[in-house]
Amino acid sequence: MAEISTSDVKKLREKTGAGPMECKNALIETNGDFAKAEKLLKEKGLAALEKRAGRSTNQGKVFVKIKEDGSTAVLVEINAETDFVARNPEFIALGGAIADKALAKGITEPTEELHAMVQDLATKIRENMGLKRIKQVKASSNEYLCQYIHGDGNIGIIVKCESDKPEIFKNEEVKNFIFTLAMHVAAFNPVAIERNKIDQAWLKEQEDIFRVQMEKDEKLAGKPENVLKGILQGKVSKYLSEICLLEQNHVIDDKLTVAKAIEECAKKAGAKLSITDYVYYKVGVED
Repeated sequence: MAEISTSDVKKLREKTGAGPMECKNALIETNGDFAKAEKLLKEKGLAALEKRAGRSTNQGKVFVKIKEDGSTAVLVEINAETDFVARNPEFIALGGAIADKALAKGITEPTEELHAMVQDLATKIRENMGLKRIKQVKASSNEYLCQYIHGDGNIGIIVKCESDKPEIFKNEEVKNFIFTLAMHVAAFNPVAIERNKIDQAWLKEQEDIFRVQMEKDEKLAGKPENVLKGILQGKVSKYLSEICLLEQNHVIDDKLTVAKAIEECAKKAGAKLSITDYVYYKVGVED
């Protein structure tokens, strides 16, 4: 039997939110296999189904910039050991400088030059820090990029929208509305824009978890297979409505779904409007 360490239990607790003994027992039952223990806790209903994997206590900031011509956006994440350093004006200036350089040179991943910039500051202030990731988003002539930074910079968002009449992107009401979409993504961190964009292998895993939960539900014991199939489909459909952007209730007006809010904005602007992509960066959390 694998030895279960306190750090393993702590890691599983941070990932699932389950209790310490529940995590320890899950690790024991799965012989220390972290992934299997996590799935077991979900099947037992002791952990929520995850929207996106990963939790971390890393400090740092996400920096977001868009070119003046609106053609390209860049997101940069830089980590530090402490929140104190993440608020340091030199750290903030460094993030801006790296974002500017990435935009100017079309850099899409950390380079030796950029790592050196980070290490120069790390040496100066005597704290470990690192350039974690960079992403660029391109927009065509009929698309519009909008950025949003949440709080002290722990979350950075880029939203890309498209219209058959791109002149509407000069309309302040339309721009303000798209900004609310970026705020919505920051608040709800959807898994995908719509159902057909969901990774099928990932969805199959969530279905398996629901199925095991149903098998353990005494209230469902003895029900016909077709009834159970309908219940499972209902659970999956409800779950998808919660994690797909267009089906979520809009952060500003929760009486409307995001899809309906976009439709109303488009109608008012006299053009078609759709959200075609978004990027969600949170400090310490991988995509």
